[in-house]
Amino acid sequence: MALVELIMPKMGESIMEATILSWLKKPGDKIEQDESVLEVATDKVDTEVPTTHGGILKEILAKQGDVVKVGKAIAIISTEADDDKSSATLVKETKLVESKSEEKPATVQFVSNGSPAPAAVNFKTASRFYSPLVKNIAKEESIPVTELESISGSGANGRVTKKDILSHVQNRKLGQSISVQQKYSSPLVPTSISAGDEIIQMDRMRKMIAERMVDSKRTAPHVTSFVEADVTNIVFWRNKMKNEFQQREGDSLTFTPIFIEAVVLAIKDYPLINIQVDGDRIIKKKDINIGMAVALPSGNLIVPVIKNADQYNITGLAKVVNDLAKRARENKLKPDELIGGTYTISNVGSFGNVMGTPIIMQPQVGILAVGAIQKKPAVIETPYGDAIAIRHKMFLSHSYDHRVVDGSLGGSVVRRIADYLEKFDVTRSI
Repeated sequence: MALVELIMPKMGESIMEATILSWLKKPGDKIEQDESVLEVATDKVDTEVPTTHGGILKEILAKQGDVVKVGKAIAIISTEADDDKSSATLVKETKLVESKSEEKPATVQFVSNGSPAPAAVNFKTASRFYSPLVKNIAKEESIPVTELESISGSGANGRVTKKDILSHVQNRKLGQSISVQQKYSSPLVPTSISAGDEIIQMDRMRKMIAERMVDSKRTAPHVTSFVEADVTNIVFWRNKMKNEFQQREGDSLTFTPIFIEAVVLAIKDYPLINIQVDGDRIIKKKDINIGMAVALPSGNLIVPVIKNADQYNITGLAKVVNDLAKRARENKLKPDELIGGTYTISNVGSFGNVMGTPIIMQPQVGILAVGAIQKKPAVIETPYGDAIAIRHKMFLSHSYDHRVVDGSLGGSVVRRIADYLEKFDVTRSI
């Protein structure tokens, strides 16, 4: 028998630690290689962690609620290795990963030039846990523990994350001494609670969504343009092809990959919608990474990202869309699948809505909402003159950041998306 350390895996380029939500196995349980043994939460996503080796879970080193750095041991597994050489090799690999994870990232200085040295901050009086990164930022900014305690955290069990404290620091510099919680939950007029009212505490994901939505509205002046598109050709083509696609690929053919294809084509025509803002700089993104909003069974929303969406055909887009949506609802997305988006699409039509005014996913500058497809009477041109016919129509709602996207560009993009949908080739194969 050999003992192997299960380490906290790396779950994204910018993720240095994770919080243990729950253990799916207990000491003494037999586990198979690649079987999920615990659930962890990062600032990006909740996900399950599979074991790297099969055997018996001998000991759990990190309990529920602990914040563990990437590369640190979280459990001991007893494997069925035949000799000590195998065990030594595995331990050596573990220590190599740990040593790499201990390399210090580049330090970010939060103290402006000419500012006095940070004052000492005593965390012994703190009533809750703070990660080393949060403590370092608090020390650099001379944030006393009493002020730190007032910050409402969006992490697991209310833990203050890096984003929480940086947002607080930004408000501090602007002279706004309000907590992250107050930014999105404290109304100007106090709420009233009557007998029979039910009080529902926000879960961790809802707090994160609320914070990000308010941050986006505060950061970017939103403007929304609307276009109605005739998607009759698409409806007829999908109805003709969906059974063939299901039989051949074993998967569903939805409208979403068709919408994404049209968005990608429009972005290629108008690349200045595929940008990000960094202060007074505009970063024109080379890759086209499309985020797609997915509603979860809990009622929350998550946005997995299709990287290099312009490299897929309709079949490829259909398969990746179905895969991401399925794993999103099963809470099996990887943190890297939630970052790097350059433009987002949200299907409000799936809720029966005809249009909407979506909020931009920062640091992107545009988001498209597609409404429900409805049959409508419409005037069409024929070789014998105009006629009224029943057509399938839908509204496209395009919200964009008016700091860098004017009405001309924002309106042209959504009009071009509609053009690609209306000119869809009904003779194409799949």
